[in-house]
This record gives sequence, C-alpha cells and structure tokens, in this order.
Amino acid sequence: MAGSARLGGSAVCRSRDPAVYRSRDPVRNLRLRVRIQRVAPAGPLLPRAPPLAGPERPGRADSEGAGAGAGAVPLRVTAASLAGAQRAPEDSVEEEEVEVGWQEKLFSQFEVDLYLNKSACQTPLDWQYHEEIQKLEKAGGRKNCRIFTYTDHDRFTNLEELCQKVTDMDDEVPSHLVERMANVRRRRQERKPVEASSLKSKIITWEPSEEFIKNNHVINTPVQTMYIMGDLGPYGKLGHREYENVLCTIKVDGNGVITVKPDFSGTKGAYRIELDGEKREVWEYTIENASAQVQPEEEEREQRVFRDLYGRHRDYLNGLVGSDFEMPLPGTLRLFINGEIVSAQGYEYDNLYVHFFVELPNQWSSSPFQQLSGVTQTCATKTVGWDKVAYFCYPFTVEMFYTQEDEDSLPQWPVLYFEVLSLDFWQRYRVEGYGSLVLPACPGVHMLTFPTWRPVGLGPVAEMRRFFIGGSPELEDLTYIRTPSTFKGKRLSRFGFRTETTGSVTFRLDCLQQSKAFLESSALRQRMQSVLDRLGGFSQQSSVYNVLEAFQRARRRMQEARESLPQDLINTSASAALQPPEP
Repeated sequence: MAGSARLGGSAVCRSRDPAVYRSRDPVRNLRLRVRIQRVAPAGPLLPRAPPLAGPERPGRADSEGAGAGAGAVPLRVTAASLAGAQRAPEDSVEEEEVEVGWQEKLFSQFEVDLYLNKSACQTPLDWQYHEEIQKLEKAGGRKNCRIFTYTDHDRFTNLEELCQKVTDMDDEVPSHLVERMANVRRRRQERKPVEASSLKSKIITWEPSEEFIKNNHVINTPVQTMYIMGDLGPYGKLGHREYENVLCTIKVDGNGVITVKPDFSGTKGAYRIELDGEKREVWEYTIENASAQVQPEEEEREQRVFRDLYGRHRDYLNGLVGSDFEMPLPGTLRLFINGEIVSAQGYEYDNLYVHFFVELPNQWSSSPFQQLSGVTQTCATKTVGWDKVAYFCYPFTVEMFYTQEDEDSLPQWPVLYFEVLSLDFWQRYRVEGYGSLVLPACPGVHMLTFPTWRPVGLGPVAEMRRFFIGGSPELEDLTYIRTPSTFKGKRLSRFGFRTETTGSVTFRLDCLQQSKAFLESSALRQRMQSVLDRLGGFSQQSSVYNVLEAFQRARRRMQEARESLPQDLINTSASAALQPPEP
C-alpha cells in the first residue's frame, strides 16, 4: 500500500553476501538508513615511543598538538567543538547518518564540482544535475557530506555493470564468454515499437545491428540498480574518485524481487572498511530498513482487495476454459501419446533418418485428421564411446480411441513400426534396419530402446551392390516385421529369410489414458465386469495381457509338438487311456 514497503524472505551466508527479498508493495516506498563512522584515527601507524619527561618532550605543531597526548580520545565532531562556527569543514566529519529513498539522488563533492562547470555538461541528464546543484547551492549547499548515491541512470551504474566479476577471485581473468556477455546489460532497454507486419515478415535478421544484439541476445527480467556510496577520503581530499567506496547495492526487478548487498545490519553488527595506503583508516557503517510499516487496517484491506482480484481472475479463466471437461464416450478409452524418437546408434553408415507409422488393430480408431506416420530429419552421427549415435529428438503426437465391442476378447494394443535408412552425399540409399514396438499399456513416461535387423541377400554381390551403388533387399510390407494383421493362416513361414542384426533406436513415450471407467472407483472395488474396466488397473491389465499371451504361445507349441509325434504313438496312448483297469 502507499507509504510502506514490506520485505519478505532473506538468505545471508556471509557478512557481505547479498540478500534477496520479495515485496508486493511499490518499490518507491523503500527507504534505507545508512550510518557511517570513523573508528580509527587518520595517519600512519607508527610504533609508539616511550614518553619523555620535562622540556625535552616534543610536541606537535599548530592545532594538532592539542590531541597528540590524548590517544584514547576518539576523533569525532561534537557540538562543543563546533561552537562558534557556522559549519564544520566537510572533510572533518567523523560520523554521518542519512536516510535515502529508492532512486533518490544525493550528490557527492566530486559531482558538485563537476556539474557546476557548464563545459562539462553534455547530456540532458548532465544539464538536469547542473540545475539541481545550482538550486542546492542557493539553498545553502548539500546536506549530506560523505554519503551519496548513484542512481540507475548515472554513468557509474553502466561502468559497474560492465566490469562485474563472475567469481570472487582477485586475479580473475575474464573468459571469452564473459567478454562477449559484458555488453549485454540486464537493464530496461529502450526498444522502439515494431509493427506487426514487419515483425512477421522479418523472422530472421541477416544483418543485426549492435543495439539489436544487445536487446535480443538474452531474455531476462529488466533490473534497476542503485548504489549507496561513501567518500572515505582523508582530511583535505574529499571529492576524489579514488576514495569512493560502495557501501550498499540495491537491485529491483519487475517481479518485486529486491537484492540488497550487503544485507541489512540487524543483529549482525556493523560492516567494516579498512583503507589501504599509508593512512590505515577504519570505517564502520550500518544499513537499516527505514521503510514505513504498514498499519494492520491497511494490511487487512489490502488482503481483501487481493482476494477479490484473484477471485475475478479465477472466474475469468474459468470462463475461457469452460466448466465442461471433455470426456470420451461411455465404453471408450482414449490413448494419447507424446512421443519422441531420441536417437539411433550402432549403424554402419552415416546420415540416418527414420520412417515410422502406427498400426491400429480392430476396435481401435483415430481422428480423420490424425497423422499416424512420419519421417524424421536426416541426422549425421557422432562417435560416443564405441558407437556412432545420431540424435534426432523428433517429436510426434498420436491420439487413438478404443471402443469395446466384445467383452470376452482381449484388446490388442497398437504397434509402431519403423525403419532406419541412410542417404549419403552421392544419393546412395540404403536400408539400415527394421523394428517395431508395442505401445506401452501403462500410462507414464517410458524410455525404450529396440534393436533392429535388416534383410541380407544371397552371396557377396548384394553386399557389394549395397556398398558401391546403394540399394539393398527391402520389405514390401513393414508389418512383416511382426505377424501381419492381414495374415489369416495358421503358420507364417520365414524359412530361408536371411537377416542380420544392426543397431537400435531409442524412443521416449509419454502415455496418457482417459476413460469414464476410471471414475467409477466404487464399481472397480466391487467387481471388474468387463475388459475396459480392467484397464482401470494399469498394472493388472498389463500382467493379465502378458499372461494370456504367454498361455496362447504355450498352447500353440503344445499343439505343434503333438502334431509332430508319430501317429501310432498317439493312438496307443489314447487306446490305453480308454481301456478299463483289470480287476
């Protein structure tokens, strides 16, 4: 609400690590209180000599002699020392406390001296600062002394973001990626509006400009930055850039995420800054959240507003989606598969592609606009370990419906047939392998790898033709990989059909099943009346299907074994079984 900023959620690992907060209040309500104090006297740290007695004890010249003997008295500007003077020199301030708001500009002595000179003003922002500083001088000068700020539009912010380090090493060497990404600023870019017609016509920009690359190289949230600085220069050197130190960095993005580095002092105590050089000065500073706290009545009113807003948004989304959830017809199972042909490995030649199609058994159907076949792109192979692998990552989607007609029959599951082919630079076409897979009967994610084989001709002529001019024995009907659905006989003979094992293909299948039978949980607990109801128990249906299929195979083998036995042996055993036992 207006006039308050509430922060929530911080994580601090070390004393100067950044803390991340999230706030739904306007960021303009954020205010910070910074207090800085010198805790060690200026001057070189010399070894203390023993005191001398009498007139031989030397003193310090001018006004410094008064404090030479009082080593335990801290250097601090007090009200008594300022009595009789209108204003103390700025560089003599030992303690200062400033409360600053978000993107509030506080000028430093360097900026005052710079922007008072009209010849140094070049940009509109420089002239704006020139006018503000003139107003400050007419009003008696700036109120702050050592603490000042750099806002999001200042040059310091641009240079600081350009020179950011990736690691915390002092001798960090920027990599090639860091150098290329240095020009990409995570800030609000000034983008010109683009007409819809030109946007649709320019899908690819063949000659991008530098500004176009900066604006479109990365997709991230715009961030505004503010720096709270401290001028820690010694006596007589206030306003020199080399003595400027970053006390706090605040970054705010468009999602309400506020990053404060370092975190608010709180109970952790003050932060310390030790200056290098001959004068080993030590400064301490604290950072506090000075934002106005929201009143309980305002917070309750805000919660009511948010609840009303979220309720309206929910009703709006419900109106777009509708209350009627699409369900299949009674007695129908919907099978939806999001598939991906991931890779193919272990093949002889390069430049592979896969042709596939889905065969629907009886009682299965699909939409007239549903595409049940496809061809992947041609993919070059790369060596991974001992194999040559071609990564297709080709997605496909299949939606099928099963309608129950006979409760006594077990449903046959759809089969995906595929063939792997190669096409080289000389347009030589070769069949690398055939394979098939039964679509999983259980919903979920399945990563499956299936081996393939290819026909082999008689003699070396076929292989020589395959090597030199391409071409190889092919299947006219891909369903011959398994038992074709059109086959009506008792036995399918493949005698004399020569093949050899080739590589394998990896699939990733996300299977979803939908049926009204799944909703009838009470009926499923009491009785499983039909085959479609058994589909509600995914693991049970799969196990029953496997058991029945194995039983049918065993029954066929027993029948074949019985027919292969001699006829007299079968008659003898049958007659022995019919003779009654002797008394």
